Amino acid sequence: MFARTRVRAGAAAAVTAVAGLLVGVLTPSVAQAQEDHESCRPDGLYATPGVDVPYCTVYDSAGREKMGADHQRRVIGYFTSWRTGKDGRDAYLASDIPWEKVTHLNYAFAHVDSNNRLSVGPHNADNPATGMTWPGVPGAEMDPAFSYKGHFNQLNKFKKQHPHVKTLVSVGGWAETGGYFGPDGERVDSGGFYTMATNADGSVNQAGINTFADSAVKFLRDYGFNGLDIDYEYATSMKDAGNPLDWAIANPRRAGLNAGYSALMKTLREKLDRAGAQDGKHYLLTVAAPSSGYLLRGMETYDTAKYLDYVNIMSYDLHGAWNEFVGPNASLFDDGKDAELAAAGVYTTSQYGGIGYLNTDWAYRYFRGAMPAGRINVGLPYYTRGWKNVTGGTDGLWGRSSTTNCPAGAGLTKCGDGAVGIDNLWHDLDTQGKESPAGSNPMWHAKNLEKGIVGDYVTQYGFPADTKLTGTYARKYDSTLVAPWLWNADKKVFLSTEDEQSVRAKADWVVDQGIGGTMMWELAGDYSWNAAKGQYEPGDTLTTIMYDAFKAASPYGAKRATIEMPNETLDIGVRFTDFALGDSNYPISPKLRIRNNTQTTLPGGTEFQFDYATSAPGNAKDQSGFGTTIIRSDHTGSGNVGGLRGDYHRVSLKLPAWQSLAPGEEVSLDFVYYLPVSTPSNWTVTLNGKKYGIAADLARGTTPGTPGGDNGGGDNGGGDNGGGDNGGGTGGPGECTAAAWERGKVYNGGDQVSWNDRTWKAKWWTQNDEPGTTGQWGVWEDLGAC
Repeated sequence: MFARTRVRAGAAAAVTAVAGLLVGVLTPSVAQAQEDHESCRPDGLYATPGVDVPYCTVYDSAGREKMGADHQRRVIGYFTSWRTGKDGRDAYLASDIPWEKVTHLNYAFAHVDSNNRLSVGPHNADNPATGMTWPGVPGAEMDPAFSYKGHFNQLNKFKKQHPHVKTLVSVGGWAETGGYFGPDGERVDSGGFYTMATNADGSVNQAGINTFADSAVKFLRDYGFNGLDIDYEYATSMKDAGNPLDWAIANPRRAGLNAGYSALMKTLREKLDRAGAQDGKHYLLTVAAPSSGYLLRGMETYDTAKYLDYVNIMSYDLHGAWNEFVGPNASLFDDGKDAELAAAGVYTTSQYGGIGYLNTDWAYRYFRGAMPAGRINVGLPYYTRGWKNVTGGTDGLWGRSSTTNCPAGAGLTKCGDGAVGIDNLWHDLDTQGKESPAGSNPMWHAKNLEKGIVGDYVTQYGFPADTKLTGTYARKYDSTLVAPWLWNADKKVFLSTEDEQSVRAKADWVVDQGIGGTMMWELAGDYSWNAAKGQYEPGDTLTTIMYDAFKAASPYGAKRATIEMPNETLDIGVRFTDFALGDSNYPISPKLRIRNNTQTTLPGGTEFQFDYATSAPGNAKDQSGFGTTIIRSDHTGSGNVGGLRGDYHRVSLKLPAWQSLAPGEEVSLDFVYYLPVSTPSNWTVTLNGKKYGIAADLARGTTPGTPGGDNGGGDNGGGDNGGGDNGGGTGGPGECTAAAWERGKVYNGGDQVSWNDRTWKAKWWTQNDEPGTTGQWGVWEDLGAC
């Protein structure tokens, strides 16, 4: 189904370079390119071992993405496959996109097919991605330079005119995470991401992941995309998360979903990096990430962040008709009155610190704990959420609305009483083909409701032309939440909206915080005023506000640390493991494992410091005698009304005086905190009076440290791992009992090898991944010196 592409000049150059390396030749130009590309790598982004990733094709020397002179921050729009106009409703085509005002476009959606490959379905004239045409529609003419038609032809046609815009194919989504829609429109419950990445017993399905990743590389090359966006909803251990249609497949795998997700992202990163080196361009890898503290509690510390160019936070759907609590779809801040959080005791349970976690600012701070601000984008909804029959609250805000008439397939006995009819224009259908009550409307329809206008488009959605509105839809706004809504007192209907005031406030906040930009779901929901018709229609009003706010902004924040960090690192491994599953994960109490991969013994009293996100209160502790102390908090006090005031809590802990850590040894402690945080970062280790960073932080501009050692075997031939030249050999005869690692040989989980005077165990299937180069969470587990 895929079009063939010609061999790229970059691929030919890569072959030449490899040929040179085989005979021991490395030209100065190649060496310079390697040095330059590393200087463009974003702070904290995982670097595939042994690959000269062409970062400088996308990033500048500060590690910031190059997007054009008038685009200091990202404006990312989702462009969907299904608004083709073929169903009798208005189309939203590539020609409708405000190309001058966006920086990235995510095409939604491709899916994981039954063979674990990335697909948009069979290639035929009805396929909107590759086969459909729009004869007679201005701007929708096909570009004959491409062998395919459809949206993909159109996207590439307009990219020629707007070369600063990057396109990514987004895979999954709510409806196609655990399956996909066949050509007949019926859903195929194939398992999708759940079975591709995770086996029935919860183990990682590396074979499925490899198949998908290889197909993704081919797909990007075939159709000219700049990257891959993964919308896996959701790889969390929280029971009954995600689409109810997927629960039968997902729930038995909950314990292994996060490990499968991490392995998927690592594999994609490495295969995209290798393809990029061949093609002479860096391929982006991004995700649509959840924003709910509930979902994130089941995703451990979201250790996949290091593999991503950036994360798009789905900072919407924070309240909706899946439950009875009436609140904003996407408030920027907490106001201390969230009815759902209050009912759960969040504001009154002291360990939570009064922190409300259903708002955009909280979600941003969560990811800021592991990433620079510039590698984070916050989501804005161009659609509404809403309820009917609302009681209590202030003009419905923080009121309640419940029913037992829940959508088919939801598996619920009680849910929110979602708005319907004219208040639910963009509704989905349940498994019985009936309207799902959700109060889901494009913003252009919400604006018409606000103004008392019945647009001429209503007939396309099954309403008569003489439809009249009941009651008035009064616009309300809460400046603490930064959230507008419509309140119909006659119908008791509450519709959470976005408009110029809220979007301008969010855009200003993005600029002030140094955030990378914004992402919008979806472009077809934006609005403009049609004076000739006297109604609002699809347009670009909200997107223009963001473009205008960002075009003269300062460059985004490219550094993760907010303090001066050492430029020398030690090979100290740190990881958080043994998380309880789902609702049992409270308090959050994983084991923090610290492994000494250097050749120097760390004495008792060695101090480690690190930062964790202010998404959790500053009351983390250990229960293992390491003296965990919070030595600095950027946010103090109870609650987060109006937003958290900073990014980090800084922690100090020390090896107990009686416990040294020899080379190859690991120590663990029980670390306890009370709201989710992403992977702690900005580590330092003080050894022999000198402070070092750690290599696992992947910080820019650092070099390996070489502390003098005792009891550690000296430098053992070079390098922190005693690895010599990494060219072969496993130490002296008789010292290592496992067979030497062999390039090209296939190893399965549990296989042991020796390499560079150390023994290694494979965690899963692997080939050509050299031990010692895959990182602490990679395929090879270091069992110590031999």
